[in-house]
Amino acid sequence: MDEMEDELKCPVCGSFYREPIILPCSHNICLACARNILVQTPDAESPQSSRASGSGISDYDYLDLDKMSLYSEADSGYGSYGGFVSAPTTPCQKSPNGVRVFPPAVPQPASQHHLLPQPACLAPIPRNACLTCPQCHRSLILDERGLRGFPKNRVLEGVVDRYQQSKAAALKCQLCEKSPREATAMCEQCDVFYCEPCRLRCHPPRGPLAKHRLVPPAQGRISRRASPRKISTCTEHELENLSMYCVQCKTPVCYQCLEEGKHGTHEVKALGAMWKLHKGQLSQALNGLSDRATEAKEFLVQLRNTVQHIQENGVEFEACLVAQCDALIDALNRRKAQLLARVNKEHEHKLKVVRDQISHCTVKLRQTTGLMEYCLEVIKENDPSGFLQISDALIRRVLMTESQWGKGTLTPRMTSDFDLTLDSAPLLQTIHQLDFVQMKVPAAPMLQLEECCTENNSATLSWKQPPLSTIAVDGYILELDDGDGGPFREVYVGAETICTVDGLHYNSTYKSRVKAFNGSGVGQYSKTLIMQTSEAGLPPCDMQSIGSVAWFTFDPASAHPDIIFSNDNLTVTCNSYDDRVAMGNTAFSRGVHYWEMTLDRYDNHPDPAFGVARGDVLKDVMLGKDDKAWAMYVDNNRSWFMHNNSHTNRTDGGISKGSTIGVLLDFTRGIIIFLINDEQQGPVAFEGLEGLYYPAISLNRNVQVTLHTGLPIPDFYTPGEVEPNGAMC
Repeated sequence: MDEMEDELKCPVCGSFYREPIILPCSHNICLACARNILVQTPDAESPQSSRASGSGISDYDYLDLDKMSLYSEADSGYGSYGGFVSAPTTPCQKSPNGVRVFPPAVPQPASQHHLLPQPACLAPIPRNACLTCPQCHRSLILDERGLRGFPKNRVLEGVVDRYQQSKAAALKCQLCEKSPREATAMCEQCDVFYCEPCRLRCHPPRGPLAKHRLVPPAQGRISRRASPRKISTCTEHELENLSMYCVQCKTPVCYQCLEEGKHGTHEVKALGAMWKLHKGQLSQALNGLSDRATEAKEFLVQLRNTVQHIQENGVEFEACLVAQCDALIDALNRRKAQLLARVNKEHEHKLKVVRDQISHCTVKLRQTTGLMEYCLEVIKENDPSGFLQISDALIRRVLMTESQWGKGTLTPRMTSDFDLTLDSAPLLQTIHQLDFVQMKVPAAPMLQLEECCTENNSATLSWKQPPLSTIAVDGYILELDDGDGGPFREVYVGAETICTVDGLHYNSTYKSRVKAFNGSGVGQYSKTLIMQTSEAGLPPCDMQSIGSVAWFTFDPASAHPDIIFSNDNLTVTCNSYDDRVAMGNTAFSRGVHYWEMTLDRYDNHPDPAFGVARGDVLKDVMLGKDDKAWAMYVDNNRSWFMHNNSHTNRTDGGISKGSTIGVLLDFTRGIIIFLINDEQQGPVAFEGLEGLYYPAISLNRNVQVTLHTGLPIPDFYTPGEVEPNGAMC
């Protein structure tokens, strides 16, 4: 019941309602609070005189401008404005619960708010008083009855009383402004609980209050519970009880209201009956609101679980991010160590080269210096013959030594610069570009059942990603089973969200599912959708035969480019003298099927071929030339059956303009039969047919045919028994 407490508090004082009255806008307010926020309109000066005096439009002009519409509401005795109006110059304030209210011109002491709650003790209402609803700001002009013109909300008063009794373990003072103290007395006449300070200040034992009876709080609670509910009386006729309900005005009325004519012409009903009716309507409305509240509670649980999951996932993701960054830092440190080792190696190499050169040059310089000193001592000798004996050898040694110094010996073998430059720009750029990418596979797609359908032996499926999914999707994989409870197989891979699958078995039940994929992998499958292809139908033959009534056309996408289509792809011809192949847009693998072709044009006695073919049949030769087609080719005199370029069963009887060629394909027996003008042409043409076959024809420019489909099986033919498991594609 704690959530209900806000409904039981006055929007002005913020305390529980005391003697609440109902405003025309359906909001409630304490009677004393309503008296406190009354505003008196000026009556000594008209709006016209205000404007004439140059003072501008008065704050109270709206009262006079709308007075006619206000007083026209004769049933209630007071009127209302349809919006917020300008307030008097007294600044607005906020009530304890945040609602803007307009205090009177002379503010009353707060301690006097609930003093003297009885209407008989209140001061008279000023003339031309105006009341503004503190919640919707709808303004009201009071008539001569004043606040007595508003009905009292005794139901709300009773709810407040029961709520306070159920919540208050210890009775509190009702007049304390802050932290109510425990009540010490209750006035039976004022029906107010007082603490000792408030009783001395607000209910002194003198004057009219001396006759009031004060009792202990516990006794006051018992007497309040035991006191009978007051019977509601009419606001128009205070001595009359409310006994009827005006349906048009939606308000309780008394018999005198009906007699005086205010509600005499309105539809009225018994108060008890309408009470029960409205209680039932409120209960019914509460059922719907209760369902919404239950859904809201479940939604809040879901949101709280989401908060917990977000926190858990955040911690997990943060740990993963820290681990990834630490791994990058470790890799960078390892690379740093490798680069430092390389620098140290280069450093040691340079020092070794320079030191070796220093050592070599030092030895060479010592040898050169020794030779120079020896030669200088030799020059000092005065023995010519002795000098000449060694001078040639010394000269050669000096020249050779000099030449040794001139071969780059005095050129440094190594520079002091390091020919290494660390290219860190790409790595820095990569670090700056380091960002989050999708880390999860897509969620399971949702099949859009309203857009999924079957037509003949084709199925169209549509899907979408879940509404709250933010994971990128690169494409989808659609899978179907074989229509006989077999394994699933892929039938589509791509980015589209709708796909039509042709060439399915008739009268079969297929299971379909779809999943999404992206760079991180493949997501979960959607829910499995079961779809039924078109049923097969045929006039019964011992109730054991099945025939498939199918509608199809020629297929421009699979035909040879020389084929010319018209009549919504039901009529074909050719612009070449050579035979060219066209196939139907529907394939068959089960049941019994029959279609016809009419010769619209037949010139120069060509030999068109009619039959069935695989999807990969040759398109630039006569039908039946390869092992992918089973056909009958016919001219104006005779016909032959042909498969894999083998000609069999020559039969007399040809075709001409207007002839009709029929093809009967029976998978229950695995045979194909041809007809010309409703007569069977030759024996059974081919046997042992299994798999998936397309209707097909080959013709040249001398022939034009029109296709007729959706035909019943000819009367002369009796299909074989249906095999338990027909051939599958």
